[in-house]
Amino acid sequence: MPQGTLEVVLVDANGLEKTDFLSSTDAYVIIKCQDQEKTSKIASVEGSSPTWNETFMFAISRDVKELTIRVMDKDTLSADDFVGEVTIPLGPVFESERVPTAMYNIVKDGTLCGGLNVSLKFNHQTTRSMGFSNEDLGGWKSSSAMD
Repeated sequence: MPQGTLEVVLVDANGLEKTDFLSSTDAYVIIKCQDQEKTSKIASVEGSSPTWNETFMFAISRDVKELTIRVMDKDTLSADDFVGEVTIPLGPVFESERVPTAMYNIVKDGTLCGGLNVSLKFNHQTTRSMGFSNEDLGGWKSSSAMD
């Protein structure tokens, strides 16, 4: 089971479907990994091709198989609209430690509704020795009082 830090770089999106009739898309994303959830800034002036260039860090401490990114449209007078979702399998990033920026399909109800550019990096957690051997930690081997 991998342990370490997952770095998610949210670059941009394109081809987002407009969810509001009178206004442009004010896109943001919610990234979920295990029980951790992060929210991006709102790209309010960019319509169907928002740019974020934001980095998010997630602690990986148990078996996790995928990353979910929900694309949302911020609304002022009503509930935010769900634009679509991306599910990214994490196996490749755990194996190679880096997945360069790639376009992932944003899907809603089985229909393609845009693309999301994301890059991923995984930093394995290593256990570091404190420089002590088992004999240096005390116990029967280091006790000389009974010799």
